[in-house]
Formats: sequence, C-alpha cells, structure tokens
Amino acid sequence: MIAYLKGKLVHKEPTHVVVEVNGVGYQVGISLHTFSEIKDREDIKLATYLVVREDAHILYGFASDSEKQMFQMLISVNGVGPSTALVVLSYLTPDELKSAIVNEDTNALQAVKGIGGKTAQRLVLELKDKLRKDVMETTGTGGTVRNTLRSEALTALVTLGIGKAAAEKSIDTLLKKSGGAISLEELVKQALKTA
Repeated sequence: MIAYLKGKLVHKEPTHVVVEVNGVGYQVGISLHTFSEIKDREDIKLATYLVVREDAHILYGFASDSEKQMFQMLISVNGVGPSTALVVLSYLTPDELKSAIVNEDTNALQAVKGIGGKTAQRLVLELKDKLRKDVMETTGTGGTVRNTLRSEALTALVTLGIGKAAAEKSIDTLLKKSGGAISLEELVKQALKTA
C-alpha cells in the first residue's frame, strides 16, 4: 500500500494530478476539496489510497488524513465506489460530511450528484455510529489530548499491576481535579498512590 506521495506537482486538473517522485510520475485521482487545497504549490504531499481492480490500479490522493479516512469510510458502504466517494468529498468537506451523517441530514447527502435517497440512508445507517464515536472523542470532555492522556495512563497502570477498574477511577478523579492540565508522568505517579 502506498500511504502517501511527496514530490513535485507536474500537472493539475480538478479531477487528478500528476506527482513526480524520484523520476516517476504518479497520476492521482483527487476531489475538488483537495484541488483547492493544493493551489499552485510546486512541492506537495498527498495522503493516498490505492484501489486494485482487475483492469487497473488507481491511486487516490487527499490533502488531509481526515479526508482520506472519510474516503475509506465511504467506500466501505455497499454501493459506494471510489468515484462516488470522490464526488461526495468534492461537494462536502470532511467535517460537513461527518456532520451530515451524524445528524442524519439525508437532504444534505442527496444534494450530492449521484447520491439518491436509499444511498443517503445507507450512509447514515452504516457510518453514523462510527462517526459519532469519532466526534465524541475529539469534542468530548477535554478533547483528544485528554482521551490520549487517559488511555496512556490507564495502559501504564494496568501494566504495573493495578486493576483496570481501580486505575480508571483514580485517573478520572485526578483528571477532573487537574482539569486535564497534568503530565502523563505526574498522572501515573499520583494514580499509583490513590489506586
């Protein structure tokens, strides 16, 4: 799998670009969102996803990892292929798309060319829970930093032999007291004393 391409932008169109990497030109399918993000930069880096079919190997590129993740989620839905996913990402930014799915806004999804009522409902049905979990993790109490701090501290305490339930209770109490303004080392030290 090709995770990303970093090289010289040789050719640019609204539907694809050609990126030269070490003398090899890669044609990469893109969304209009990525097209506008690239602007006229000479050197670019695109997160990529390779689709292998019987008759072709097609590389898709994205200006951000969040757009690539949304593309992968879209193509995981039955009836949504890579071309349709690019059209969706051309109409809606990754954040707008997440919002439409989480809020079950099928009208916003149907505004995209090629997305009918059934496909819009299928997108909501299959992706709503996955995306709601993502949104909660990034916008929940203290955001991603706090969740990462909590999970790293929990892993450390469990590895040191503290029971998971006791460790969670101790960590949550300390995070609440500190408001999340505590280092991982300090959190683990204090949790060891109270767990």
